[in-house]
Amino acid sequence: MAEQTRANDIRSRGEAVKGWVQLSRPPFQLAGVLPFVLGAVLAWRMYGTFNWSVFGLGTLAVILIMLSTYYAGEYYDLKGDKLSAERERNRFSGGSQAILKDLVPQKQVKTASYLTLILAGAIGLILQFYYKTGPWTIPLGTAGMVAGFFYSTPPLRWVRRGVGELLIGLCYGWLPVAAAFYLQAGTVDSIVHWVSIPIGCTIFNVILINEFPDYPADLTEGKDNLVVRLGKNTAAFLYIAVTVTAWVAFGLAMRQGFPVVTVLFYLPFFLISLILAVLMSKKVYLDRKRLELICGLTIVVNFGTSLSYTLAVWPGSA
Repeated sequence: MAEQTRANDIRSRGEAVKGWVQLSRPPFQLAGVLPFVLGAVLAWRMYGTFNWSVFGLGTLAVILIMLSTYYAGEYYDLKGDKLSAERERNRFSGGSQAILKDLVPQKQVKTASYLTLILAGAIGLILQFYYKTGPWTIPLGTAGMVAGFFYSTPPLRWVRRGVGELLIGLCYGWLPVAAAFYLQAGTVDSIVHWVSIPIGCTIFNVILINEFPDYPADLTEGKDNLVVRLGKNTAAFLYIAVTVTAWVAFGLAMRQGFPVVTVLFYLPFFLISLILAVLMSKKVYLDRKRLELICGLTIVVNFGTSLSYTLAVWPGSA
């Protein structure tokens, strides 16, 4: 009996760990970490300065803000995620389902969302007042915290106001690049704005396409995101338009002095995004299995865009 109890305890702890990992979505954290790395490397390349302690703490703060966002989303979107699981959900939508599968207690998730947010704020204070990273450190961090945490959290709940996708584009595009650059260099050069546009466009499309499989559940729940407001056909056109905007912005960023090798790094992801645009124009999103593929490849394009810039400006790569 004692051995059986011990085995059950081990199994229970293992399921809890699995639940928290599932809830934390490690692969999706790259969407915030990669642009932050880009900003730091860009500052290093342009100013020859790099503080590893500041970089490490800044990266940790970005991860904590994302965790707070994910946890709050799981807690406050529980009803919608349940509806999504019963309808058209795929692996990229409808949340992690960790609470619904009883892998993690619901109250603990809510507590964790506040705890990670507080820890991120504490790191911001350390960076500004101990490491003297500059007066814009806390405002930049606060912008990310407010936009991320209140994406699903009342009373702001950006996801229901039709601006959630735009805020995510800002917070996973311009903000991490600018924040990392500022923490290292104490300023934000104009090149930061240019490189962040295609990154922001691609993460905007990640959020937009992930709303397609959630459409029936969101419509029932009254969640007024862009796909609900526009309908799938118009939202598909928007996806294509944003994709083209990312291409144009990438070309404009290249004119700011990026090495030619950037194009070689970006080419595979450009081709993927071109294929995705064609598929969306042909309404392939109406097929559930192929929609799941589009969701996954849209994330790849986002990761690849940030990575292309980073590899190109890494000292010694050009």
